[in-house]
Amino acid sequence: MGTVVESVLHGKSRLSENGRIVIPSQIREAMGISAGEPVLMELEDGVLRIESHRSRIRRIQEEFRKHVPIRPGEMLMSDQLIAERREEARREMEETDRQIVEYRLRNERQLG
Repeated sequence: MGTVVESVLHGKSRLSENGRIVIPSQIREAMGISAGEPVLMELEDGVLRIESHRSRIRRIQEEFRKHVPIRPGEMLMSDQLIAERREEARREMEETDRQIVEYRLRNERQLG
């Protein structure tokens, strides 16, 4: 089995007096982050790890996929729930429309 090697970027920055660190542009670009975007930080054994919010979500989703594999053609449970809620909302709208039509017909009969 082969070994997967991810590209590694190195950078150097200084801590400012107010505690700010500038992330070099090459690293920001590789992370897919831009000014104002939230980042998540984790300190473990004296090592600071900085991760984009999107990256964290993607990593967590991949971890869940290991425990709940999705077969081709299957939907995620969250997608199933969303589809069920949309169908429920569609049925409610149809029922509301039907009730409006019935109400109008009753009123027309009473007036006419």
